[in-house]
Amino acid sequence: MTEQKATNVTWHLHAVSKTDRCKLNGHKGAILWFTGLSGCGKSTTANAVDHKLHQQGRHSFVLDGDNIRLGLNKNLDFSAGDRTENIRRIGEVAKLFASSGCLTLTAFISPYRADRDKVREILPEGEFIEIYVNASLETCEKRDPKGLYKKARSGELKNFTGISDPYETPENPELVLDSDNKTSDQLADEVIAFLDNRGIFSV
Repeated sequence: MTEQKATNVTWHLHAVSKTDRCKLNGHKGAILWFTGLSGCGKSTTANAVDHKLHQQGRHSFVLDGDNIRLGLNKNLDFSAGDRTENIRRIGEVAKLFASSGCLTLTAFISPYRADRDKVREILPEGEFIEIYVNASLETCEKRDPKGLYKKARSGELKNFTGISDPYETPENPELVLDSDNKTSDQLADEVIAFLDNRGIFSV
């Protein structure tokens, strides 16, 4: 557990309740946590879901791994310790978004099971939806949109998940998406159908 270093701080209640914010939005807040290897389609699928939700009039936002590392987490590298801190910080940010009644989509490799579980633990029951974007290493290497696998294979890139660092597959994710054989549009439809069946769109 992360140490609380600041003293004399108190959690302040909001004048507008979470329930009221969800009623205004017309749906519940939640975190859709997309996890998987680099190149598996996390960001592409998350953005496809976000686009469809927006078209439906839902309040949603994508927190993308690279975007966060260019700002909030620019002081973190890809060592095991910094990966853990990266996920801890984004988990806290995503929690705030979800508390506002927003459907918060996060697209991070988040390779360690314990780190993902810690985010789940800070949220109310049912608000953390772990979505495993399942694509084989072979598929991800063929896609290699950033050329990262090639650099990792050559030794130019250290601590790369799937090559020199492990990826711990989710044991009991709420949803598994077959990114080897389906398009991002098909996967997005599966995610939205899941949210509907879970009652996320009703308050």
